[in-house]
Amino acid sequence: MCVGVPAKVVKKMEYSAVVDVMGSQTTVGIIFVPEVELEDYVIVHAGQAMSIVDETYAKQSVEEWRKLINARNSEAVQ
Repeated sequence: MCVGVPAKVVKKMEYSAVVDVMGSQTTVGIIFVPEVELEDYVIVHAGQAMSIVDETYAKQSVEEWRKLINARNSEAVQ
């Protein structure tokens, strides 16, 4: 199963971009979305921005990721 995470573009270069994923920044390839702009949200998988998504979807998705992380952390404490 492949899972992509939403990320916000904070810097764009020719073939890559720096994105913010839930507070962490990383560089990803943008060859699949060359039209991406600063402040756009993208779905990242395997180091590549795969598609551009709207802000509402990205924020809802991040909230679901946070719920999963919090649930996992609470299981680890028990």
